[in-house]
Amino acid sequence: MSISLVVNTSARQDSFFWQLMSRPTTAIAAVLLGLIVVSAALAPWLAPFNPGQLAIIHRLKAPDLLHIMGTDELGRDVFSRILFAGQTSLSVGISVVVFTSITGVLLGLLAGYFRALDAPLSRLIDAMMAFPDILLAIALVAALGPSSTNVVIALGIVYTPRMARVIRASTLVIRELPYVEAAKALAVPTPVILYRHILRNLTSPLLVQCTFIFANAILAEAGLTFLGVGVSPDIPTWGTMISQGRQYMDQASWIMLFPGLAIVITVLSLQLLGDGLRDLLDPRLAKGA
Repeated sequence: MSISLVVNTSARQDSFFWQLMSRPTTAIAAVLLGLIVVSAALAPWLAPFNPGQLAIIHRLKAPDLLHIMGTDELGRDVFSRILFAGQTSLSVGISVVVFTSITGVLLGLLAGYFRALDAPLSRLIDAMMAFPDILLAIALVAALGPSSTNVVIALGIVYTPRMARVIRASTLVIRELPYVEAAKALAVPTPVILYRHILRNLTSPLLVQCTFIFANAILAEAGLTFLGVGVSPDIPTWGTMISQGRQYMDQASWIMLFPGLAIVITVLSLQLLGDGLRDLLDPRLAKGA
């Protein structure tokens, strides 16, 4: 019996993976995102130069065989800096997703399951969503101070209401299902109901929302850094590279072009992957297709 269960579970997982990869756009997005993540993780071994190595004699050098993406205003290799900058940008995005998942799921579960908490928590969520994302993030980072940690905290606070709203809506539906009512009638402890019967059934919307928040967090981090209120300028990020290269845009466009392409490809891949997951995990969309 246990062997059969393991085989069936493995088969379902394989089937889900191949269904997801059978969509051309989703498969391409997954491959591109995987290449970006692997390249950033292996940056110390893939980068041909030290990202902080100065070579003034080679400043603003156009792309060639030695520097495939050119050099910046201080002679630093742009390709090497993009690889190392990817570590910071992706780590900020992942940290924001973790922060948002914990706080958003907690608020959403409390608001959706406990009727007495629904109104005050919903008003709090609505009040936070009333502020434009970038303006609220700028205000929070300005109050906390520019650093990677504070950027994660600020963006986590900004995107928590989005996650909480999705989790609350799903919880409101699940709490009325017969098996949850049966668990209540059998006096099953509330934490057990929340974890075993509700949280486990929120995997699909949670996973899809995480991909979108990941993409938005990378964009927001780049925007904050470009405005000078994000990560410290001495730490290479894609936003930092664009900000530092804007004054040389006329004579060395590659300084801004390649970091911008890295952001565009990463965000687009995440969005397409999220769309593919949503279409596959949502029964209504799958039935319509």
